[in-house]
Amino acid sequence: MVKEEGKFKWLQEGVSGQPIILLHGLMGGVENFGEMVDFISEEYVVYGLDLKLFEGNLLKVSVKALSDYLYDFMSHLNLDSAVLIGNSMGGHIGLIFTKEHPEKVDGLILTGSSGLFEESMGSSFPRRGDKDYIRAKTEEVFYDPKVATDDLVDRVFEIANNRISVLKLLGYAKSAIRHNMADDIPNINKPVCLVWGADDKVTPPHVAEEFHKLLPDSELNWIPLCGHAAMWEHPKRFSEIVLQFLKEKF
Repeated sequence: MVKEEGKFKWLQEGVSGQPIILLHGLMGGVENFGEMVDFISEEYVVYGLDLKLFEGNLLKVSVKALSDYLYDFMSHLNLDSAVLIGNSMGGHIGLIFTKEHPEKVDGLILTGSSGLFEESMGSSFPRRGDKDYIRAKTEEVFYDPKVATDDLVDRVFEIANNRISVLKLLGYAKSAIRHNMADDIPNINKPVCLVWGADDKVTPPHVAEEFHKLLPDSELNWIPLCGHAAMWEHPKRFSEIVLQFLKEKF
């Protein structure tokens, strides 16, 4: 169920239980979480926030501004706290939010998160080119290239060929580099579940291992034959890991 109120647009499923907020990545949207929402919402209330990355003022493009947007969203829904699930830049937003508003975060689930090694994300940003090039770059995100559907390739192609969207992409990329979390992550005293694709080319396995080493209370789970978007490529296995973590911690 997609809802819109004021400046917010979000997907909402489930009727009771621990609130879960989904934070998508730079090239994605709430639809990236797909079937996973069906599994998780059987036991929890799931909110998939549309971060509206390519709307609004070009001068306000930053991961910090997206953290503020998340705070406003939780205030709008009168949510005292929630578990955050973040993929790619969505994980980075979750980390910044946890640093700034620890009282509003019960736990974190990070998959293919940025926040430590932004240089490894550089090759994932599309640039103008023919559609075959865009398709090849989109397919690299996944272990199985067939996950990169024609609709997804069309969406990335449209972003890559829109001057304002490209400027915003670069703005988010530079902001992510400025907001490196290496010094802050050891101070995040929340339970964290890391779920990583064993074949992630965007944030490779060593990134997950570094997160695991720096976070005081984390567990690291691998999904084989899986790329950068585990919740999208392997929704059932991803959901099993998440549900077990939630039941153990909350």
